Amino acid sequence: MHAPASPFKAIAWMIGSLLSFAAMAVSVRELTGEMHAFQMLFIRSGLGVLILLPILTRRTQHGSGWRQIRPTYLAGHGLRNVIHFTGQVLWIFGIALLPLATVMAIEFTSPLFAGALAVLFLGERMNRGRVAAFALGFLGILVIVRPGLADVGEGVILMLVCALFFGATGATTKWLTRRETALAITFYMVLMQAVLGAAASLFVWQPVLWEHAPWLALMAITGLSAHYCLTSALAAADATFIMPLDFLRLPVMALAGFLLYAEPFELWTLLGAAIIFSGNYFSLRYEHKRPRPEMPSATPPPGSGPLG
Repeated sequence: MHAPASPFKAIAWMIGSLLSFAAMAVSVRELTGEMHAFQMLFIRSGLGVLILLPILTRRTQHGSGWRQIRPTYLAGHGLRNVIHFTGQVLWIFGIALLPLATVMAIEFTSPLFAGALAVLFLGERMNRGRVAAFALGFLGILVIVRPGLADVGEGVILMLVCALFFGATGATTKWLTRRETALAITFYMVLMQAVLGAAASLFVWQPVLWEHAPWLALMAITGLSAHYCLTSALAAADATFIMPLDFLRLPVMALAGFLLYAEPFELWTLLGAAIIFSGNYFSLRYEHKRPRPEMPSATPPPGSGPLG
């Protein structure tokens, strides 16, 4: 394993990512009960389009930008965004029903689903790293949920299904990254999900009040900045260096839930998340040490799914 290229820069980007993810979750929680998830995602994606349009135009002047937006793989983008949109709706429902820390802990299972789907549909091979990750992931979920000892509510079930959809998003994203740029994938994401959100919002639309505006703006901006910062951190250092830092999202989210909403933080949640995360990290280290052709990893960093 080579040394991180720029650890201090990577840490700075990860701080930005952690704060963005926490702010995004808080903005969603503040809007919960005020408007439907469909409406949130429509407005968030519409604002995302407006943010990206000048970026694309400016980059076009320097030789890229709009030239990256091609219709060649529209079907792949469409499949990815239907899956991702569904996962985001479930994530918003989960935010309304569960403590923020529990949402984040269960979300750490999404890379495990991504790895399983990559084996099933992308022709990747099962190996010891993935077997260990799946086993530890299953054990971690049992620790968090504790079936028979605690009630398994609908929020937990929703978040497990959400993690499956985020895992499927990761697998389809890997397929697309072999063919498309990150900017193209992001642009089609906000564009297509704005259309999906607009169609779905027709049935649940509520008036948007001025007091909603700061939270909607925060959700749109942090939805982009969280993943931009995370991607920049991964560009500055190894994934094996970044991944332990990404786990800090759990205590950051727990602290936000405690300070803002007086949510209790259970030791079982931390323990289960640590077990899941250790499985993810073991799998990543195993993949990192294997000799293989250069290509994007099938296993995205944990929690890479929400709103981005």
